[in-house]
Amino acid sequence: MQAGDRIGERYELTYPVGRGGMGQVWAGFDERLDRPVAIKFLRQLEVPEDERETAVKRFRREARATARLDHPGVPAVHDLGVYGDDLYLVMQLVPGIVLADHIAEQEQLRVGEAASIAAQICSVLVAAHAASLVHRDLKPQNLMVTPSGVVKVLDFGVAALLGPAEASRLTATGRTLGTPAYIAPEQAKGGSVGPAADLYALGCILFEMLAGNPPYDAANAPDMLRQHMRSPIPIITEHRSDVPDDLAHLLYCLLAKEPMERPASAEEVQQLLTPFVDESASLRVVAPPPDPATQALPPPGAVSAPQQRSQQELVELRAQAHELAENERFVQAAEVLERALRSAPAGHEPLATQIVALRLDLANLYMLAGDFRQARQAFEALARDLGQSEDEHEFAEECRQKAMACQFELG
Repeated sequence: MQAGDRIGERYELTYPVGRGGMGQVWAGFDERLDRPVAIKFLRQLEVPEDERETAVKRFRREARATARLDHPGVPAVHDLGVYGDDLYLVMQLVPGIVLADHIAEQEQLRVGEAASIAAQICSVLVAAHAASLVHRDLKPQNLMVTPSGVVKVLDFGVAALLGPAEASRLTATGRTLGTPAYIAPEQAKGGSVGPAADLYALGCILFEMLAGNPPYDAANAPDMLRQHMRSPIPIITEHRSDVPDDLAHLLYCLLAKEPMERPASAEEVQQLLTPFVDESASLRVVAPPPDPATQALPPPGAVSAPQQRSQQELVELRAQAHELAENERFVQAAEVLERALRSAPAGHEPLATQIVALRLDLANLYMLAGDFRQARQAFEALARDLGQSEDEHEFAEECRQKAMACQFELG
């Protein structure tokens, strides 16, 4: 697969997001509805033949399981289909950072921030368990934190329905589903798995957010499973002294070896986490990238930054955006111009007019796409910058009028 491929006659692949053992995930664009999407592929030919049927069932189950969870912490499912030998699942494209990367960058998260993330995971688990679904593979790699601090739970691919009707868990022969560092003892033993297994995984994640590393460490998967089953429960305050005693006790209970010794439900855990949540500390977990549409024009005489794109390349990108806009793909056209502006050299005088044109086009595209708030901000920023130049005062007035039109649309 490569960028530009069209899937299902409506989805255009833009760039790869990740790759796993049986497939890959691409960012893409829904041409019909003019919106970015994530497209997850199951590459059947890369799956061992004796496991292929199980993998296909699990993939389809993920689509159904995720689609039925109407919750802001679960990416929306848009479509499911077949592309050649592959199956694909089209979902909401979630911006932000994988929790595993966020932990690696910060080493230890603030207590209030860690509690906020854990409480949001609990909120998703409440909805999933109410729908008789157990995730079975919660881990920092399956959690996304958006720029506004909202946590998204990904990959319900090994989710199992509760109850006797699903005695077969779609488990490959001789294998234990889940990730060793976060797997519950009963899951490691190959026994019955219920909501308590998700709470154990949540305990492992919360421990890692606070301590900077998972509760157990081992050189290989079998040793890791044995530690979950037999090793003493680690005490978080021995790794970090500022964790409140009540939170440390809750974490100790989440990591209990026996399911019956853990909290009764995700809802109970969420309530117990609430006193430790610091909303002000968790609002901006991930800093969003700067908006190229509102970046100021370089002041006269500024030192030129290293040129990343030539004037001709910017002209070509602008033409590409115009072609997309003619096909009413306004959001995708805006992304092209955002990319162009991010790579445009700052302070390069011959390009100043071209940069102004790109910013104006981008603001107009926001308006055409119905994003009047972002369009207003872009027009206001451009008007403010142009107002500092006598040569551009009429242009600035046009931007101010369009900003007022956007404000009118916003009420």
